[in-house]
Amino acid sequence: MTEVIDNTRNPDFVRKFVLDFFFEEKQNLRFDVYNVDSRSCNISKHDFLGQTFCTLGEIIGSRGGRLEKTLSGIPGKKCGIIILTAEELSNCRDIATMQLCANKLDKKDFFGKSDPFLVFYRSNEDGTFTICHKTEVIKNTLNPVWQPFTIPVRALCNGDYDRTVKVDVYDWDRDGSHDFIGEFTTSYRELSRGQNQFNVYEVRHESKGVVKNRIQKCDALFFALSFTLIVLYFVCNRTQLNFTVAIDFTASNGNPSQPTSLHYMSPYQMNAYAMALKAVGEIIQDYDSDKLFPAYGFGAKLPPDGKISHAFPLNGDSDNSNCVGIEGVLEAYFQSLRTVQLYGPTNFAPVINKVANCAAEITDGSQYFVLLMITDGVISDMVQTKEAVVNAASLPMSIIIVGVGPAEFDAMEELDGDEVRVSSRGRLAERDIVQFVPFRDYIDRSGNQVLSMARLAKDVLAEIPDQVVSFMKSRGIEPRPALSSSPLAEVHQHM
Repeated sequence: MTEVIDNTRNPDFVRKFVLDFFFEEKQNLRFDVYNVDSRSCNISKHDFLGQTFCTLGEIIGSRGGRLEKTLSGIPGKKCGIIILTAEELSNCRDIATMQLCANKLDKKDFFGKSDPFLVFYRSNEDGTFTICHKTEVIKNTLNPVWQPFTIPVRALCNGDYDRTVKVDVYDWDRDGSHDFIGEFTTSYRELSRGQNQFNVYEVRHESKGVVKNRIQKCDALFFALSFTLIVLYFVCNRTQLNFTVAIDFTASNGNPSQPTSLHYMSPYQMNAYAMALKAVGEIIQDYDSDKLFPAYGFGAKLPPDGKISHAFPLNGDSDNSNCVGIEGVLEAYFQSLRTVQLYGPTNFAPVINKVANCAAEITDGSQYFVLLMITDGVISDMVQTKEAVVNAASLPMSIIIVGVGPAEFDAMEELDGDEVRVSSRGRLAERDIVQFVPFRDYIDRSGNQVLSMARLAKDVLAEIPDQVVSFMKSRGIEPRPALSSSPLAEVHQHM
């Protein structure tokens, strides 16, 4: 609840609300406005002035993080508007890059010097320590210089710049019984000073109680380029998401007029294609400002001449494949089922290349393309598809593949480069841009479609922010001055 502002019809509320923001989830919000007439804590005792509904994604996805909504709820009366703004809280999302070196460490090895490495620990509120980073081992030296490494500030100190960071120094042994050389303590704030006279730390060994060595922080560079900042890129119109849909119209789906078909248009419930499309699309659309979505089908014979197409517009307009909103995509999908003939084969490459051609025109970080492909079976053009994926991996583009039905999708796993990066003709994909999931893994046993859709959307969208990050980093694209940099969205209201 906000504070009460007396005697005004245009209040600008000061109190802000801190909410956890999850890109991959639909976070519904409701705002009720009241006129306070008494000191009663019972809200029903006050005059209701109107309400509005939205999602957190809508606010963050609006231009400048500012969303205007009309208040309603009183029949026959104009209730005014409410203006909602959101920004991400600062601190805790930076990534620190640092490098350390040491002088005159203890000699621990009988036939050589030492093989030192460092272990970093974050202090907890209860006084315990949690390991958060381990450096590489530098062989046979008492004056090591470790490679620069990066670590999220949250992992190092949970955003508390003055929290103790403990660093243990060990001599590596092959059998795992590493020799403890000593330890020192510091903090994020101290480390951030970089190379200077104050960043010299005395390494102590508790059992000896004496200073043994000195470790000096050599270099520190801090920058913000992480999951949340890159999400901030597009949710605050620094990067626009462009969402495209491609649906499998091959004959293996079955006759759409039959209940056994994966494309069956039941008057009582959505089929798997519609569920997958609605689940992913309704979240993505919050980050696409124009709400115009290109939608294609593949593997069908088109009227009037029966020509097979692997990238035909669902709305039938070859000059403009855009559909208005996810509901528009669903309408075009159902209309196509009535007009085209399901056929084959299942070719992915044409539609991937179509979206990739659009992505290739805008590589400055201002736009990012997400292609959702929904299919029921084995890819017929795997060689060409792998080539298309490898080419697309260098572009601002991600591909989500949802498999529907009971088929085996082993070949799809090959495209999802979590374990082994996709390759074609000796070229490895520059990034992992494909996320594949079989829809059957998310179907709720009780038949709850809403729950099934929420589970699906959460999993398939969770990788998108990291994929945006990987593209930005690969091209050296730095975030423009952002509102701030934290995992929490702060919502502010005025009317």
